[in-house]
Amino acid sequence: MKTFRILLPAALGLMASAVSANIFQPRQFDAAQKLHVAEQIIENCYVDTLSVDKVVEQGIIAMLKELDPHSTYTNAAETKALTEPLNGNFSGIGVQFQIVQDTVYVIQAVVGGPSEKVGIIPGDRIVACNDTVIAGKNLQNSEIMKRLRGPKGSVANLKVVRRSEPDTLSFRVIRADIPLYTVDAAYMADPTTGYIKVASFGQETTKEFKEALSKLKAQGMKNLIIDVQDNGGGYLSAAVEMAELFLPRDASIVYTEGLHQPRQQYNAGVFKPDTKSRLVIMTNEYSASASEILSGAVQDNDRGLIVGRRTFGKGLVQRPFPFPDGSMIRLTTAHYYTPSGRSIQKPYTRGESEDYAKDIHNRYEHGEFYSLDSIRVDSTQVYSTLLHGRKVYGGGGILPDLFVPADTTGINKYFRELRAKNVINQFVVDYVENNRSNLKQTYKTEDDFIKYFTVTPEMIADFINLGEKLEVEPDTAAFKESEPYIAGNIKGLIGRDLFTPSTYYRVFNPLNPVYRRALDLINDPKRYNSLLQ
Repeated sequence: MKTFRILLPAALGLMASAVSANIFQPRQFDAAQKLHVAEQIIENCYVDTLSVDKVVEQGIIAMLKELDPHSTYTNAAETKALTEPLNGNFSGIGVQFQIVQDTVYVIQAVVGGPSEKVGIIPGDRIVACNDTVIAGKNLQNSEIMKRLRGPKGSVANLKVVRRSEPDTLSFRVIRADIPLYTVDAAYMADPTTGYIKVASFGQETTKEFKEALSKLKAQGMKNLIIDVQDNGGGYLSAAVEMAELFLPRDASIVYTEGLHQPRQQYNAGVFKPDTKSRLVIMTNEYSASASEILSGAVQDNDRGLIVGRRTFGKGLVQRPFPFPDGSMIRLTTAHYYTPSGRSIQKPYTRGESEDYAKDIHNRYEHGEFYSLDSIRVDSTQVYSTLLHGRKVYGGGGILPDLFVPADTTGINKYFRELRAKNVINQFVVDYVENNRSNLKQTYKTEDDFIKYFTVTPEMIADFINLGEKLEVEPDTAAFKESEPYIAGNIKGLIGRDLFTPSTYYRVFNPLNPVYRRALDLINDPKRYNSLLQ
């Protein structure tokens, strides 16, 4: 091929001048050679200047689009953004922030992290980093992170505005490795029931999950709710390791199989797992991939119950093929199958990614989110659980053992406008900044805050006024309908700012019907066992 590349320009010239006379008779190429020659023809003969690298990238993307919806190409920057949240850490300044009115507002400084060490505190506003102004520039989260993150050991010179200080403060922060947590919350839902919210499945998820389990057991946990609502998945290994904690040794967890990949079986191998406690997993239509592996393993082994709505249906295995420049192809090489043999993947047509992307919307339009009878079950794909022989269905996603319809009460146009214009976050930021010292003195512990803090009528009036200032027209009837969600969000976000992310879930979960049903079920042994048989 190297010799061919050298001779190609001359051959192309001959072809261009003599093809009509049928003088040039190229030999037959296989597909790979044809693709390579096409790239060379474009590079050497195209009328205008162009980026060959970009042409090749677009060619790869076009090829993958003809396959399944999950085979993708990412450039170096996209690959980093894709893998970093699952790798357990990144290098940066160590703050949790949100953007409020075009300003970076610090919610929390990571304990022991570089920002906390130099004195940055919740409520600080970062207005500049390394002489680059980042306030008032209408920057997106990704752009802010690009400026605040950097190589370990590099310096971020920050300019910070603090309400209690008349002048802008300067901080020299040396970037360090910052842990990325995938377990968002862990607390006791009642005296015997633990709750763990898993946001994704990364390298450190099993470690975080085990630590949360240990703390909850020390507080008297007997039974457990695992929340994977909106969890889009992550690493297969993390889902397998989590399932191992609850399944008997050698129990089947999942297997993969593809045309060029022989069946690979994953079984439980942990010594002395917890196989006796009542276990409930909360799911919805955005629970995907690794979330479905965990849910399918628990359901098929009759180890626990799934509560909520049918999961996404992402059951294709992607193998990464990285390139030296940092870009990567993630190519589907196999399917995921639950222990009973059902494929997790929902149906798709090759090359028709648009229809695939509309599946969730189509489910909504069909009424699946609100009625169990509206779920389209493939009656040709009936399977049985391994212990009790319960009927389960293939054809895409994991169907819950106890269906809970979506609750849109209070999620009206007025509430959506408040969220779209960031009114709730803006109100919480202002309220905490004006009252932080008093709140800290009044509510010494998270339990005190949960029990005694209330969103007062005066706070509600201020909130509505702020909404008007941010161009959300008051609507008395709509507000009354949405008030529990508005007040719950306000209290939960204030609690998150003062304490931990778990505080938010402790406040807001009781408003979630899936959570309420899960908690009721796990505390009703008779009902729980009847659904499991």
